[in-house]
Amino acid sequence: MFDKKKLNEIRECYSRWEDGVLRKTLESLPELCEEFRTLSGIPVQRLYLPEQKDYMRDLGFPGEYPYIRGIYATGYRGRLWTMRQYAGYGTAEDTNRRYKYLLEQGQTGLSVAFDLPTQLGYDSDHPLSDGEVGKVGVAIDSLQDMEILFSGIPLDKVTTSMTINAPTNVLLAMYIMVAAKQGVTQEKLGGTVQNDIFKEYVARGNYIFPPEPSIRLVTEIFEYCAKHMPKWNSISISGYHMREAGCTAVQEIAFTLANGAAYVEGALQRGLQIDQFAPRLSFFFNSHMDFFEEIAKFRAARRMWARIMRERYGAKDSRSWMLRFHTQTAGSSLTAQQPENNIIRTTLEALAAVLGGM
Repeated sequence: MFDKKKLNEIRECYSRWEDGVLRKTLESLPELCEEFRTLSGIPVQRLYLPEQKDYMRDLGFPGEYPYIRGIYATGYRGRLWTMRQYAGYGTAEDTNRRYKYLLEQGQTGLSVAFDLPTQLGYDSDHPLSDGEVGKVGVAIDSLQDMEILFSGIPLDKVTTSMTINAPTNVLLAMYIMVAAKQGVTQEKLGGTVQNDIFKEYVARGNYIFPPEPSIRLVTEIFEYCAKHMPKWNSISISGYHMREAGCTAVQEIAFTLANGAAYVEGALQRGLQIDQFAPRLSFFFNSHMDFFEEIAKFRAARRMWARIMRERYGAKDSRSWMLRFHTQTAGSSLTAQQPENNIIRTTLEALAAVLGGM
């Protein structure tokens, strides 16, 4: 924190530096005059100065509205974030073995990848499923498959994220039934369903129904989870796929928050109260290569969502203001021919997510 006198001193020092050292450097090395921009095209200043007058409005403190510096006052010192390896392939037996191995290695949650026929509601023996069964995820055709998938994994001890959208209602119902057969009531289940159909129309194409009936299915999950599954995240509003499809960091936040607002509108039209479902909304972002831009992106998204929820929709519960999100490093930033470089890329992307207060 700087008082006005100290701030003016800093600005005077900056002016002397700009007129002296910087000018001489640029005169001797004109190639340094080039302007640098982020991947979103935003100019990067040579030097950033503190602006005390806007400090509280623009930053605030961790765990405090609008949560720019994170939704928890102590970050993750007391409890680490959940670490999940996105996994699923072949048959339910194949993936069950993989899940048990990952848990043995210290993974703290499961993330289910379903194959394309499952994502589009087709059985493995359907003609349109030819060549795609178990290819990019696990094939789940029945409740028995789901039972095999989680065999020997106590669902009250682990949280599960399921990347499923158009047939979310069916797959979530199967998960609830598997838990019931284990003797675990749905009130105890923790995890997330992606349940984000809008980004399917925009970036992935794995939708079954037109938008209006699809959003009815989405908001049915909101209502059901609010009544019966208080620990379950009823949606993961996803910017990741749009970023992978080519949008910038700015567009990623814009499209994702716009989709989030549309889901809120749909739930309100269904008759739900904002604080009834909003605390269990979650998000999913990409962490790309532009280190400082990504950090700023996460911080900006939290501030914008907090204000949208409190000021536009009148949410009273502080949990409704919090933008809770999962982030995944950028697949589009990697190169198959440079596996060792990819390790460094993903490390920096993961660090950006951490420093961005994920």
